[in-house]
Amino acid sequence: MSATAKPTVRTLAAELGLSRSTVSLALRGSPLIKPATRERVLGLAARAGYTPNPLASSVMSELKRGYVYHGEIALVSMDQSDRPVKARRFRRLLMEAAARRAAELGYQAQNFLIGAEGVSLQRLHSILRTRGIQGVLVLPVWREPDFAQLDWNHYAGVYLDYLIERPALPTICADFYRSMLYVLQHVRQLGYRRPGLFIVKPHETRLQYCWSDRWTSAFLGLRRSLGLGRVPPLVVETVDREGFARWFRRSQPDVVLGHHSEAVDWMAACGARVPETHGFVSLNLALSDRSCAGIDLQPAVLAARGVELLAAQILHRQCGLDVTPSATMVPGMWVNGPTLRVRKG
Repeated sequence: MSATAKPTVRTLAAELGLSRSTVSLALRGSPLIKPATRERVLGLAARAGYTPNPLASSVMSELKRGYVYHGEIALVSMDQSDRPVKARRFRRLLMEAAARRAAELGYQAQNFLIGAEGVSLQRLHSILRTRGIQGVLVLPVWREPDFAQLDWNHYAGVYLDYLIERPALPTICADFYRSMLYVLQHVRQLGYRRPGLFIVKPHETRLQYCWSDRWTSAFLGLRRSLGLGRVPPLVVETVDREGFARWFRRSQPDVVLGHHSEAVDWMAACGARVPETHGFVSLNLALSDRSCAGIDLQPAVLAARGVELLAAQILHRQCGLDVTPSATMVPGMWVNGPTLRVRKG
């Protein structure tokens, strides 16, 4: 190969003694190509300074309408039996949406479970390498996520939650601050002036489901700027009807914000009538057991953005760990419901 000529699929194929179609598939990470052959192609491409032309690839895809590329990505969950049932429901919505978006982009999503009921990270690495899977989408982990034992030099990775440090992957997560802003703006427009936050904070500080701190921080920071009453938040380790009733009677919020929709019944037991005298807002409608006003954290959008970012990394062969991983936040969407009064006029 000439030292000055720009390398192409044709020149790489000639150098390796392979067909152009084999080299092309290997460059795209196709599982149809043996791992050893793919490594040879990628190694020569890196040494020769080969870079694909995405515009040309797009045009060729249009010309070859009869051929659809299909690869695989891994959806990886951690086996944690102490995860609350409602949190499992949200994870299931993420998995279903990720599989749909992957299929739209030409990928088949394969589910893998890590832990006592699943496989080890070492076994996962072996499976992924054998199948030629280059993309790993890590679903939210209940405790501190640790996937450092996986050899990330071979994979692109994205985490569908706020923070992961072992390893530091790009993340796609809900924008809690903007979602809380939407909540407080809406209840204020409806005439509520004393919103109260009721939230369960896990006693285990290593738990990554730390939305409780993010919701509380956003609530405390925003209510003052919006001129709302200073009702002290009720932050508890377990859902407690009696404790809620004491807080509700003492603090007298006119609208309660929280994840546990059973609070509507507890408010009624204290003499409140929802929505006539008081209101309730769900901070994650995917976890609600009844029809409520509140925030849709858009798990389908979160999962789709994660798959899209992963697919882009695979396309550009961005395996390995970024020095400064990015964080993409998706704001929640306000949904009207029967637990708030109707706006007059």
